[in-house]
Amino acid sequence: MNESIPYGKQYIFPEDIEAVTQTLLSNWLTQGPAVPRFEEQVAKYCQVGHGVATSSGTAALHLACLALGLGPGDRVWTSPISFVASANCACYCGAEVDFVDIDPESFNLCANKLAEKLADTRRKGGKLPKIVIPVHFAGQACDMAAIAALGKEYGFRIIEDAAHALGGTYQGQPVGCCEYSDITVFSFHPVKSITSAEGGMALTRDTELAKTMRRLGSHGISRDSARLHHSADGPWYYEQQELGYNYRLSDLHAALGFSQMRHLPDFIARRRQLAEGYREALKALPLRMQQPLPGIDSAHHLFVIRVARQRRDALFQSMQQAGIAPQVHYIPIHTQPYYQAMGFKQGDFPIAEAYYQEAVSLPLFPSLQDEQQRHVIQVITQTLGS
Repeated sequence: MNESIPYGKQYIFPEDIEAVTQTLLSNWLTQGPAVPRFEEQVAKYCQVGHGVATSSGTAALHLACLALGLGPGDRVWTSPISFVASANCACYCGAEVDFVDIDPESFNLCANKLAEKLADTRRKGGKLPKIVIPVHFAGQACDMAAIAALGKEYGFRIIEDAAHALGGTYQGQPVGCCEYSDITVFSFHPVKSITSAEGGMALTRDTELAKTMRRLGSHGISRDSARLHHSADGPWYYEQQELGYNYRLSDLHAALGFSQMRHLPDFIARRRQLAEGYREALKALPLRMQQPLPGIDSAHHLFVIRVARQRRDALFQSMQQAGIAPQVHYIPIHTQPYYQAMGFKQGDFPIAEAYYQEAVSLPLFPSLQDEQQRHVIQVITQTLGS
């Protein structure tokens, strides 16, 4: 093994390169026909009415919060085991952030703990969340039906952070269909299910939410004659009606994403095959794996194992020495200095903290070769089996 095996990697085909080349040779590099074509393609795949492409998954999260009216004095609850963007999007809006501990088996935000925290907060007269952001960690959807039922009972809105989960299903429906949420957000970062290099998308069934996100993602500008405050001076006329952002995706990125979507079923099938290979080969070793839940088909963005704390670091080092580049997903958000300055502290979410001390993400990506996976398994077996 001469080349280091990363934990994740994009898989680019010649036709993907050709799609980007054709866009470079066209009249449009930024806001041309490729963006709406990509939006329609992903929305159709997810069986949902509207897709709003953005410059990143983080931008999509921010727009989703804004579209749902999040602002100062409001509160968002999310999982502590995620990338910081899942919480930062609330801070961008001037809202407060809190967390719900994870389930030790699925590694996702725990619906039972959410119910307990909501009931306890109401009983004490505390502030309930305006939005809950469940994170589909490693590609496996959260218990969305239970979370949606709590949303109806306690009056909060739901944004699915599905950055890991494009290509996964929940109760037979594609993640992104928004059956149990207001908005679902995807990321197209290179290590995700597909890539547009950088990029993201917010999906929704609600036409007005889609219009709001689209407007706020383009400087708060509208050309819609029904919304204009004044009669148009001509076909060039537009109005900035609120403070927005430049969160638009370019045609170059959209062309790559559109081409990649053609490969999504094959990508997911290969990820599933690799994940099953890990499960079978590692099942007898002293480690824990994310447990698949009934009715959920994971997109297998990550394959995480949990190893006793005293052996995790040794395993990580052994893998690095063997030409493997594992990773840890994630450092609990509430332990980051920025969030500790808000008053969060060690011990606030003990299951998430225990998970972090034991977690290792193994290489998992469509172009991972069987020989490479066998090498990873051999190193883990030699290290933990001794």
